[in-house]
Parts: sequence; C-alpha cells; structure tokens
Amino acid sequence: MVSTAITPKAIPLAVPEELWAEAALLPCVFSVDAPLRTFTVRDLLQLSSGAILESKNAHGADVPFFVNKQLVGWGEFEVVGRRLAVRLTELA
Repeated sequence: MVSTAITPKAIPLAVPEELWAEAALLPCVFSVDAPLRTFTVRDLLQLSSGAILESKNAHGADVPFFVNKQLVGWGEFEVVGRRLAVRLTELA
C-alpha cells in the first residue's frame, strides 16, 4: 500500500495595517558573510590593528546578506566617501 503525505496549504492572514506599522519598528540584525580563505584560532589570537584578512571571494563577487540569520539576498562591498558600504544586487 502506498501512502501519500498531504501538506496543508498556507492560509493568507489579513494583518491590520496598524500592526504592520508597529512591526516596522522592531530591530533586526543585519549581517554580511565574508568567508575567509583560512582563519584559525592562532590567526584570531594574532590579530592586530591594520591586519588584512583575505576573503575567498574574488574582487567584486557577491556576498550573502542575512537578516536575523535568514538569507535575504546578495550584494557587494563598496566605498562611499570614507565608509565601507554594501550594495544589494539580488534578493533571495
């Protein structure tokens, strides 16, 4: 006998507009993942001001963006004035 699993369909919920206004003010943690070629505890203990850490990514390659540990998209680093910024290039 073959059994098939039945998955319930998501039911869209109507959310009052005032709840969205309140939710929009909740803080989020935004992070960008820049994986390094190699990084060990020894490297961590030897870090000093001015250290340069080499990324696995090629220059200009997109890096993943996360909000509250959930992937939301990809982007690239760029310099804006005297600050390092990230530009969103694709949503997940």
